[in-house]
Amino acid sequence: MSGIALAAAAAAGAVLLAAGFVLGRFAARRGGRAADADLGTPVERATFHTLHTASLAAPPLRAGLTEETARKAARTLRSLLGTEALCLTDRGAVLAWDGPGEDHHRAHVPGQAAETLATGRSRSAHSGCDDPACPLRWAVIAPLTGEDGVLGALVAYGSRESAVLVRAATELARWVSVQLELAELDRSRTRIVEAEIRALRAQISPHFIFNSLAAIASFVRTDPERARELLLEFADFTRYSFRRHGEFAQLADELRSVEQYLALAGARFGDRLKVTLQIAPEVLPVTLPFLCLQPLVENAVKHGLQDRERGCRVTIAARDAGAEAVVTVEDDGIGMDPELLRAVLRGEHPAGSGIGLSNVDERLRQVYGAEHGLVIETGVGAGMKVTVRVPKYRSGVHPSAP
Repeated sequence: MSGIALAAAAAAGAVLLAAGFVLGRFAARRGGRAADADLGTPVERATFHTLHTASLAAPPLRAGLTEETARKAARTLRSLLGTEALCLTDRGAVLAWDGPGEDHHRAHVPGQAAETLATGRSRSAHSGCDDPACPLRWAVIAPLTGEDGVLGALVAYGSRESAVLVRAATELARWVSVQLELAELDRSRTRIVEAEIRALRAQISPHFIFNSLAAIASFVRTDPERARELLLEFADFTRYSFRRHGEFAQLADELRSVEQYLALAGARFGDRLKVTLQIAPEVLPVTLPFLCLQPLVENAVKHGLQDRERGCRVTIAARDAGAEAVVTVEDDGIGMDPELLRAVLRGEHPAGSGIGLSNVDERLRQVYGAEHGLVIETGVGAGMKVTVRVPKYRSGVHPSAP
């Protein structure tokens, strides 16, 4: 998790505990049910219920501030405050209302929230309602903020002016704001991953595509059947590499794409390129980041054949290692100077080194943690061996339909 996300999570915990302490006084008065008696003191029970209720509101808010997410979260947020009514707005309109009084209060909310939206400060005011039967006599308007400033407002209604309600509503709005910031971080991460995949797609060299098509064309007259097979391999390879959906894929699909790449490379290099695959069937369903293996194999072929007229051997292995699947891509080519390799993994790409290794290394670390980055063994003239360790099961990591 990034430093920003850690700070946001810490802030969320602090805000929730503050809100739980404030609201504990209300819950303590009301008492707990007999089933809650084993949870401790009234304040401890109130804090537990506050945290539990907040956990119900968090998932929709982590999807951002929309009419749908506001509607799903509003009732839970009102339960947290214990107010007569609550509404959520964006900068232009009321997104959701929970509780009575919507019929004659909703239209006045944009005007009441205008000052808070402009200044970013909480305020309390008379609701403006003259109906003696209406319980909504006082309103607290607190800002909902994000990276781009004030996104909307939380408006809590009570039967009377209350300093406790002002504080609780302000703290709750801060907690909601943290969830919205985390939603923006999630969206930013998704955009980063998409950009990294686009970068890998751009790295599929136009020269490789041209040379593949040229190799296919060379067989059209001499071996039409092989030309047809290679053309199908080319179509499947490009379709998979440029698919539009899915951050993750099964190892079986990644290996199939690698085989297609190697078939096309073999048509060009012939006997100079020798490939060995050693794949344990039990690891084929394991999920890993999309387009993770092909850059490693492309790197092995490129460096394996560079300045070597006698050709090279590339070995791809996947084995079961208990809770993990271990994939290795090894070549016996020219290798790389360790200092140059470190520069590549830092994102410094000397001419001709490409971006595949650093891209894959960064994505593995983002998904599984720093301990799951690439392990690379190499030296000048010593070939290269790249090892990928992937947990067999990880929450949130599952293949998407292509």
